[in-house]
Amino acid sequence: MATKNLTAADFNETVEGHGIVLVDFWAAWCGPCRAFAPVYEELSEEHPEIVFGKVDTEAERELAQAFQIMSIPTLMAFRDQILLYAQPGALPRQALAEIIAQVEALDMDEVRRQIAEQETTAAQQ
Repeated sequence: MATKNLTAADFNETVEGHGIVLVDFWAAWCGPCRAFAPVYEELSEEHPEIVFGKVDTEAERELAQAFQIMSIPTLMAFRDQILLYAQPGALPRQALAEIIAQVEALDMDEVRRQIAEQETTAAQQ
């Protein structure tokens, strides 16, 4: 699957409707964003089972604001509707490939257990 442009109207539906969703927050005027785009596109072709979304921060200001995007490009990785990774900066191909491999390898039952444990601890404080 090639990259998919995401908007506020379809962002939640996309994240909720797919297992792994990567999101690239970018803007046309951003040099590092333009440098990262071909890497992101190339890996999207290699991983058709993953949704590779793109959010234009100029067109989708409210969405960028909701995720507190302060620097672009920013990459986010969701799996089973859980945000697992969020970092600004253009990544080289190998780094993006490693992030994908790590997200795919996660034991999501263990991730959910750790989240529940953190929430319980926070509620007790």
